[in-house]
Amino acid sequence: MIALHRQRKAKATIVLTPVENPSAYGLVETDPQGNIRRFLEKPNADEITCDTINAGIYILEPETFERIPKDTPWSIERSFFPSLIERNETFVAYIYRGYWIDIGTPEKYMQVHRDIMDGLYVAHKAAPFVTSPGAAWVSPEARIEPQAVVDGPCFIDHGAVVKAGAHIGPYSVVGRQCHIEEHAHLDRAILWANNRISQEATVRRSILGRHCHIGRSASVEDGVVLGDKSVVTDYSRL
Repeated sequence: MIALHRQRKAKATIVLTPVENPSAYGLVETDPQGNIRRFLEKPNADEITCDTINAGIYILEPETFERIPKDTPWSIERSFFPSLIERNETFVAYIYRGYWIDIGTPEKYMQVHRDIMDGLYVAHKAAPFVTSPGAAWVSPEARIEPQAVVDGPCFIDHGAVVKAGAHIGPYSVVGRQCHIEEHAHLDRAILWANNRISQEATVRRSILGRHCHIGRSASVEDGVVLGDKSVVTDYSRL
């Protein structure tokens, strides 16, 4: 992408990616030379002329930053990019046909974790999943006590502690310094750093921010998203 940007001496280059249904995102039209000609947000079926959408990755020349107003709400997609087209400046598309996903919803955010663990996408941290699909990736700095159960694919990061009798189910992510206490259960749960899941608590198909505390025998299930420092008291159900 950088090589294309430099070769074309572009003012801006953006990544486009093909999708099955561009009407859910907004399509971007290009000419045969790869120059961007039009943005069309959420087109009707009869307006769809291509399958490429804005993937949200940009290279901009520093000189163009001067056009961004200070202390004013402003959209780069709705204001800056159209201005490049109006000025007939070199505005180039880089077509990426590899793995791409919009993680703007909790469901999609959880899906990308599953995809990484299934080897559909190769990231630096994902290498163990790609070489050994279905395996559990456990940091050497994590502590898994005897009698704890860890079912892959899953990810347990540095400093995490999984106590005896706890169960880490498939597609779970245990962030740094998390504590999973005795007989707690995780199933497709995504935990950011420094969470504590108390004894016999359950977190299933949910996302926890940092420094959350799930009380004893509490249950957090089916699409719950908790912000940083959330507390779920003992025996509660969400």
